[in-house]
Amino acid sequence: MAAADPIGLFDSGVGGLSIMKEIRRLLPHEDLIYVADSKYCPYGEKTPQAIQERARKVTEFLLAKGVKLIVVACNTASVAALKYLRAAFTLPFVGVEPAVKQAALFTKNKKIGVLATGLTLSGEKFTSLVEKFGGGITVVNQACPGLVEQVEAGRVSGPETETMLRMYLKPLQDTGVDVVVLGCTHYPFLRPLVEKIVEPGIQVIDTGMPVARQTKRVLTQAGLLAPETRIGQDWFYTSGNPSLVGPVVERLWGANEVVVERIPPPFAT
Repeated sequence: MAAADPIGLFDSGVGGLSIMKEIRRLLPHEDLIYVADSKYCPYGEKTPQAIQERARKVTEFLLAKGVKLIVVACNTASVAALKYLRAAFTLPFVGVEPAVKQAALFTKNKKIGVLATGLTLSGEKFTSLVEKFGGGITVVNQACPGLVEQVEAGRVSGPETETMLRMYLKPLQDTGVDVVVLGCTHYPFLRPLVEKIVEPGIQVIDTGMPVARQTKRVLTQAGLLAPETRIGQDWFYTSGNPSLVGPVVERLWGANEVVVERIPPPFAT
């Protein structure tokens, strides 16, 4: 591994672009390779074993591209596969977890709400986070079936998505939470709708920038930060149909003429 090598990121689909945006903002000199494993999205409906298998194949693809570090830019995959990946491969991995620690620091009334997938909320990692940082705090967990699919389709606004969000946010608001954690990397793209729905004064937080900072810390400790004399490039891949995934990536990434390529077998199957 060398400092000029790229950083790899992957998610079940396009949600991890919310993490990639923060890494690009913090580390403008790094090359970034993103894989949307859209053929197998959403991960939240898969078994941990199935997620581990997909994570392994995507990791092997990114290794073939010469990455120096991989960001598992997916809460569900971090729960199901991060420990497995660290045991199976020697390069550094950075995972994602709901911002329970931040929420515990921000809350004034000791009530926080977490929107996430069912697999994330039922995982040991999330339980340990709540036990570690949620002492004396009421934590309202809300699984959100269907929201990932809305983002994957590019439906980050509109009445259907808003109706779903209102349904999922109601238990949180009824409890009187003053912080809402977006506990899935897809959900930051729904932030404008969330902030429209919740009452004024409720903070909405996600994990994008903390993950970017952790990525920088790991690279710094390993002596692998890219030289500041270069401008980072971005590459996008998917296991799904590039003609379908490409327009959504363009919209969420905020750039025109984004090229999304299909990852080749055996990595896509």
